[in-house]
Amino acid sequence: MLMPRTIDKLRAMLPGGNLGEYYLNGPTQGISGYLLQRLGIDEKELFEAVRVAKDDGEVAQWLRQRVDPAVYLEINQTLRRIKPEHIPNPEEFRSTYVETMQAHPEIEHLIDIVVADDRRMFGSPDAKD
Repeated sequence: MLMPRTIDKLRAMLPGGNLGEYYLNGPTQGISGYLLQRLGIDEKELFEAVRVAKDDGEVAQWLRQRVDPAVYLEINQTLRRIKPEHIPNPEEFRSTYVETMQAHPEIEHLIDIVVADDRRMFGSPDAKD
């Protein structure tokens, strides 16, 4: 559920893109970094696959050749359970997402906070989980 967002971040790292405040692995491991670690995918290799791909279908094909789809359900379930206090640096997360967390104190889970932040930042009512 998080891979499309991760691919979008990698595209934003290409010439002409704008990653803004986002990162895969920066001051702390980002949620995308966590995803890649769990999938056993190297960030630089995925970046290169995104760079040379004609479209999302080619990136998906690249991933299918390297990742066992049996892990998707477990990773997605874990992502739906994680709360800020469960991550290595909750203070960094809270400072990054302070505006969204203040606007939505009812949201508890990290993935929901990230999705709400994407909607706030990019105005997309259809932001993907």
